[in-house]
Amino acid sequence: MKSENLNKASHDHNEFRDKILKGLEVSFQRLVEFKKQKNSPLVVVRDGKIVEDHKY
Repeated sequence: MKSENLNKASHDHNEFRDKILKGLEVSFQRLVEFKKQKNSPLVVVRDGKIVEDHKY
């Protein structure tokens, strides 16, 4: 019984994680599209420095 509960909890956790990751992917794509439409730079951290990226 405990094994079944652990498997279900693990499955629920994985499913929840997958939904969060998918939401982050969708949000990022929307952000990139918005930046393209506005012809605005995307500010990112590259090699520990904050830079404006115009190549997306």
